Amino acid sequence: MRASESTNLYFQQAADHLKMPEWLRKLLLTPKREVTVQVAFERDNGMIETVQGFRVQHDNSRGPMKGGLRYHPAVDLDEVRALAALMTWKTAVVELPYGGAKGGIGIDPKTLSKKELERMTRVFVNEIHEIVGPDTDIPAPDMGTNFEVMSWFRNQWEKYHGFNPAVITGKPVEEYGARGREEATGRGVGIMAVKLLKRLNVRPDQCRTAIQGFGNVGSHAAKFLVESAFPVIAVSDLSGTYFNAKGLNISEMLSYSIKNGNQLTGYTGAERLPAEALLELDVDLLIPAALGDVIHKKNAKSIKAKTIIEAANGPVDPEADEILKARNITILPDILANAGGVTVSYFEWVQNRQHYRWSLDRVRQELDRTMSDAFENVWQQASNQRVSLRTAAFMLAISRVQRATELAGSSL
Repeated sequence: MRASESTNLYFQQAADHLKMPEWLRKLLLTPKREVTVQVAFERDNGMIETVQGFRVQHDNSRGPMKGGLRYHPAVDLDEVRALAALMTWKTAVVELPYGGAKGGIGIDPKTLSKKELERMTRVFVNEIHEIVGPDTDIPAPDMGTNFEVMSWFRNQWEKYHGFNPAVITGKPVEEYGARGREEATGRGVGIMAVKLLKRLNVRPDQCRTAIQGFGNVGSHAAKFLVESAFPVIAVSDLSGTYFNAKGLNISEMLSYSIKNGNQLTGYTGAERLPAEALLELDVDLLIPAALGDVIHKKNAKSIKAKTIIEAANGPVDPEADEILKARNITILPDILANAGGVTVSYFEWVQNRQHYRWSLDRVRQELDRTMSDAFENVWQQASNQRVSLRTAAFMLAISRVQRATELAGSSL
């Protein structure tokens, strides 16, 4: 199933519960703008490389559109379209005054030198600078991009439009970025784990946890969970699964990963299993924090975890979602679970607009409040309507976008 089909399926399930008419479904599902551009840049050997870049702007009924910029070989228009729609629902479910957008380039950034990466980014900005801005569409980091790419993006955009750091978020702190942005998505996942397990009457110290992915999201989630008394007994990256039934030394693993180029290859402080083994470990809480569609109909029946928190975008495909639901496995959906990143991006945008900087403590306090409020709203919706947390989250998000659309009226 294509990424956009999965997103639309979840939308339709929620829309059925809301008894939404067909014309309104079509209106809310159809992106406002889809842009495909040619990105031709010079390689270090003097040759010209040509790749495709995309920006999909899904909805702006609740405010400027917001969404990441990813560099990955799998990036195509369908994926970007699906992720743009997810951003609309994600910002709505946590009540940020944004709509959804997404962008990217179909290339592996690991095959580029730093200079090539910069040249490609600047050419991409040249092609889309007229359709992004602090009041229209605000990009942010995503898979394959980081704070450095955001700095290049901002610098190139300002050559056309003048000083305005609010054009993009995820910037370095020295370049008007927000304190706590790097940890935000992982920390938000941790906050959601604490809230969810409390509702399920499970003590943190009795919740054996496995995290697939030890990148930015997975590592910060692991750190927060260990500090909250969760025994994290397994984490994985491309090099394998690292397992210790008594609990991993996450602090040591974080230090090792940083010294080893942000990977765990060669780490000897835990038992090493195949990377794919993590998903089927006998744990209480499973957190997929890497790629999408890692849990599907072929492995869903082998999942032993009682609870899943989707730290990645779309890690459970719709067929697996139905299988897991029938097995009474609780799933906290991605549009809520990983919304910490866009929440702190919003805080960064607010600070840029105010020309004022918040402390790290304030950022964390506001993140905790925003995510906690959103969780309670979704939990109550699920309880009242007797639906899954995923359907409840989509119902809340869609109804808020619908309300904003209706209040704006029509010029037709």
